Amino acid sequence: MTKRRGCLRWGLAVYLLLLAASHLVRGLTPEPPPPADLERVEVRVASGGRLGERRLPLYFRRWEPEGAGEATPVMLLLHGSPGSSSDFATLGPALGRRLRVVAPDLPGFGASTAPVPSYSVRAHALYARQLLDHLGVERVHLLGFSMGGGVAIEIADREPERVASLVLLSAIGVQELELLGRYSLNHAVHGAQLATLWLAHEAVPHFGWLDGALLSRAYARNFFDTDQRPLRPALARLSAPTLLLHGERDILVPVAAAREHHRLVPQSELVSLDANHFVVFGGGERLAPPVLDFVDRVEAGVARRRENADPERLAAAEQPFDPASVPPATALALVVLMALLALSTLLSEDLTCVAAGLLVASGRIHFWPAALACCAGILVGDLAIFWTGRLLGRRVLHRRPLRWLIKPDQVQRSSAWFRRRGPVVIILSRFLPGTRVGTYFAAGLLHTSFWRFLAYFGAAVVIWTPALVWIARMVGAPAFRTLREFQVWALPGFLLLAVAIWGLVELAEALATPRGRRRLAGWWKRKREWEFWSPWVFYPPLVVYYLLLALRHRSLTLFTAANPALPGGGFLGESKSAILDRLPADAVAPYRLLPAEGDRAAELAAFLAERDGRLPVVLKPDVGQRGAGVHVVRTLEKAHEVLESCDADLLVQEYVAGAEFGVFYVRPPERESGTVFSITRKLLPEVTGDGRRTLEELILADPRAVALARSYLAGLGDRALRVPAPGERVRITELGTHCRGAIFLDGSHLATPALARRLDEISRPFEGFHFGRYDLRAPSEEALTEGRGLVVLELNGVSSEATHIYDPKHSLIHAYRVLFRQWRLAFEIGRANRARGAEPERFWPMLATLWGRRLDGG
Repeated sequence: MTKRRGCLRWGLAVYLLLLAASHLVRGLTPEPPPPADLERVEVRVASGGRLGERRLPLYFRRWEPEGAGEATPVMLLLHGSPGSSSDFATLGPALGRRLRVVAPDLPGFGASTAPVPSYSVRAHALYARQLLDHLGVERVHLLGFSMGGGVAIEIADREPERVASLVLLSAIGVQELELLGRYSLNHAVHGAQLATLWLAHEAVPHFGWLDGALLSRAYARNFFDTDQRPLRPALARLSAPTLLLHGERDILVPVAAAREHHRLVPQSELVSLDANHFVVFGGGERLAPPVLDFVDRVEAGVARRRENADPERLAAAEQPFDPASVPPATALALVVLMALLALSTLLSEDLTCVAAGLLVASGRIHFWPAALACCAGILVGDLAIFWTGRLLGRRVLHRRPLRWLIKPDQVQRSSAWFRRRGPVVIILSRFLPGTRVGTYFAAGLLHTSFWRFLAYFGAAVVIWTPALVWIARMVGAPAFRTLREFQVWALPGFLLLAVAIWGLVELAEALATPRGRRRLAGWWKRKREWEFWSPWVFYPPLVVYYLLLALRHRSLTLFTAANPALPGGGFLGESKSAILDRLPADAVAPYRLLPAEGDRAAELAAFLAERDGRLPVVLKPDVGQRGAGVHVVRTLEKAHEVLESCDADLLVQEYVAGAEFGVFYVRPPERESGTVFSITRKLLPEVTGDGRRTLEELILADPRAVALARSYLAGLGDRALRVPAPGERVRITELGTHCRGAIFLDGSHLATPALARRLDEISRPFEGFHFGRYDLRAPSEEALTEGRGLVVLELNGVSSEATHIYDPKHSLIHAYRVLFRQWRLAFEIGRANRARGAEPERFWPMLATLWGRRLDGG
C-alpha cells in the first residue's frame, strides 16, 4: 500500500510539473497578429444586458461596391459558433457588389479573442449594435447564420426601428427545436461540454496545441451562456420583413425550426435549399441572389411586414406551439440523445430503457435508435465490469469507486452460483434484479471465455432491452396524449411516468420468481414493522425531543459533558482502544491496536502468537459505529483481506464465547454507585436445514430472517448457496448488532444488585465515565445476574442506545418513551458535570466532526 501511494505521489508530481510547463509556454507565446484585411474599433464590455466601462477591441471586415455612398443599403453579417467573419469569405464579396456589407468577429471568436463576462447572443447583440453606432449606421439589414441568427433576432427585438429586414440563414431560434428541446436539458448538455473543454484546455499539458482548436471555450461558453427561451416571444413580436433560408439536409439545426419560425413570423418568406448546415462556406454565389432580391424588395417597399401579412398566417401565428409537431431527433440531436441514453445506462439500465421507451412514445426519437443506444450503453458498461473482474480481480472491490457499486459478498455468491449453473446464469441475471453486476464481475474473475460470455450476455441484452423499451413505449403513448394537454407539467409528468413504469417493471421481475417474491415480502416487513425502519424514518421524533431538551437547558451540546473522559462524551469519533485502555485489564477481552500506518500484518501475527495462533478473532475499526466493518475472522487469508480493504486503524480482539448482552449503565456524578438502565439479550439467529434448500432459500423462507436477508447474505458470502443437512442448525450471523441481524430481547429481569456492583467495580477506575452501554459476554444468564465471568467487548458513550427496545414485544411508543428518558438523563448528568467544571463540546466543531465521519462512510 505504501509503495502504491509512493507511485501515485510521483505520478501526481510529474503531471503537475508538465502542467506548469504547459501553462508557462502558453503564457509566453504571443498572440498572432490579426489579418491585414480586418478593421478595429473599441467597444464597451457587455454583461447581463448592460454595458460596462471596460473596453475591448472588436475586429470586422467590410465589402462594398465602388462608389458606395450613404444611400447604399447596409447589411450586417453575423457568424455562427464556432466561427468568425471569415465564414462569409464568399457570401460577403457577392453581397458587397451591391450592398455595403459589414461582418464582425464577435468577442471570443476570430481576431476578437479578448475574454468577456458573457458570450451569449444577447451580449453579442450589444457588441454588434455598438459597431453599428461606431460606423454611423442608422438603418441596417441583418443576416444571421446559425448561432448568429439568435444575435440578429435580439437586435431586431431591441431596436425594431433600426432593422430594415432580417435574413435567418440556417439559424437557431425557438428552444423547443434545439437539441433536446428544453432549456434545462440543453443547459446541462452545454455545461458538460464546457466542463470537458475547460479541462482539456486547462488541466491537460498540451503546450498550446489546443489553443487554436475549433472547439474552443468561447464556443462552449456561447452555447452555455445563451438562453433561447426569449427568442420565441421575440420572433412573435418581429415586424420587419423576414427571409428564412434553410437547408433540407441541415444536421445541426433541423429544418423544422425554420418552419416554426415561418409560422411565428407571418410576414416571413421561407426558401428551402437542397443543402446542409454549412452551405454558407463557399456557397456565397448560390445564396447571394435570393438575399439581394429580398433586399431589393424591402428597399422598394413591396416586401411584407407583420402589419400587412396574410390574415390566415396571422391567425396561425397566434396559435400555441404544438409539442406533437416536433419531429424525432435527427443528425446531431439524435447523436447527443443516443449518447445520453447510453451513458444513463451506467446509472440504471432498466430505468434508462423505460425513459427511452417514453421518449419514443413522445415522438422525440424513433424506436430502433433508442433501443440501440440502450443496448450499446449496457454492453459497454457491463463488459467493463467483466474485464475489471478479469484483469484486476478481487482487490479492486475494496477501492473506490468499485466498492460503492459491487459488494464482495455479491461476488462470492455470484461466483458460487456461476460454478453451479454455468454461463446460463448470465442470461438469468438479466431478468433477476440485483444480480447482474456481481454476476458479470464473477464471470471475469473466473476467467470465463470472453466470446462465450459475450454470446450469452449479448443474447440476454438483445432479448430484454428492446422488449423493455417497447413496453414503456406502449404504456407511455396514451399517457403522452394526455400530458400534451398540460405543457407546463410535461417534464414532471415524464419523470413521474418513467419512475412509475420502472417500479412496475421491478415489481413484475420480483413477482416472477419465488426468490423475488420472498425478497418483496421482506421489503414489506421492513416497512411495516418499526424494528426494521431506516434511521431516517425512526429518529426524527427523537431529534425533535433533543431540540426541546437543548432549548430547556440552553445548550445544544450539554449531553457531551455526561462523560468528560470521552471525546464528545462518546457521541462520535471515540477510539475503542483508548476506552478499553481505561478499564481493568481483567475485565476486557484481550485486544491490540493495529495502526493504519504501521506493519499491521506483523502486529496481527504477534497478537496471534501470544494466543498460540488461536482463531477466530474479531477485526473491527478502532473508530466505528453500528457494527460497520466488524468481521469475525476464522482464517489468516480472511484476516489479511480485511487488513488490505481498510485504510483506517483497526482493532484485533480475542473472540469470546458465551451469551452476549448489552447493559446500559448510568452513574450520576454525585453518587458512588450506578444503576442498570437497560439490559438486552442478544441472540444470534439460526436456520435449520432440510437437505434440499440452500441457506439463502432457508433465510428467505424464515418469517423474521427474510426482513434482514440482505444483511445475512452479505455476511455469508458464497456459503449462502450451501445446502445444510436435514436437522442441521446453522447460525446466519456472528455479530451481536441489530443492524447486522442479531435478535434483541428485553433482559430487564436480569438486572440485579450483584450485576450493578460488578459494573461499579469495572467503571469506577474510569474516572469521567458516567453514562453508556457495555457490550459484554457472560457464560450464561445466571452468571450475568451474579456479576460473574463478565468480559467487556466494547464500551460506548452517549451515542449508545438502550437496545432492549428492539424486542418485538415492545411498541413504538414504548421505544420512544425509553429513548426520551435516556436523553433526558444524558442532559441531566451533563448539567451536573458542567457544574463540577466539565466543558461540553462546542457545537460547530462537533458538527464538523460529524460531517467528516459521514463523508468517510462512518
